[in-house]
Amino acid sequence: MRIYTRKGDNGTTGLLFGGARISKADLRTDAYGTTDEAVSALGLARASLGAGAPLTNLVLRLQRELFVVGAELATHVEKRARLTDGTSRVTADMVTALEREIDALEEQYPMPAEFVLPGESLAGAAMDLARTSVRRAERRAVQLANEGGLPDSQVIPYLNRLADLLFVMARAADGSYRPVRSRE
Repeated sequence: MRIYTRKGDNGTTGLLFGGARISKADLRTDAYGTTDEAVSALGLARASLGAGAPLTNLVLRLQRELFVVGAELATHVEKRARLTDGTSRVTADMVTALEREIDALEEQYPMPAEFVLPGESLAGAAMDLARTSVRRAERRAVQLANEGGLPDSQVIPYLNRLADLLFVMARAADGSYRPVRSRE
């Protein structure tokens, strides 16, 4: 099987579970494409952290969860019944899990009271890059929802919480904020 199909040469792409092809400039395509950018930025963060680093497994989990977000975004509203919780549909439990991660990291690391310039560490900068991609995906998802293209979805709360978590993770990765206590 070849990587190229030539089907997209006319500026269209297919969605999950079939249906009519849509423009690559469509809001839905932009939203799930932006989540893909965040997955890549998180890949850079994970590679920078290295195997065995405290945040590495969490980054990997978030990359996988962004595929769930992308799958839901890449599904036309008429095909939403085919989505599966946690595999191709974001759940409220996924949002709650992000909140628990934020709370746990905030207990360990005091958050800065001033604006932060990304770049204290490569991993932290990559997480900040992922965070900005997630915020853009969130804005696109809001637009999509406002147009009726994302009914009864947890995508927006998930993306909102994920961006917050990535901010906290970037500060932890930077190491510029001393842990209050160890997490053992």
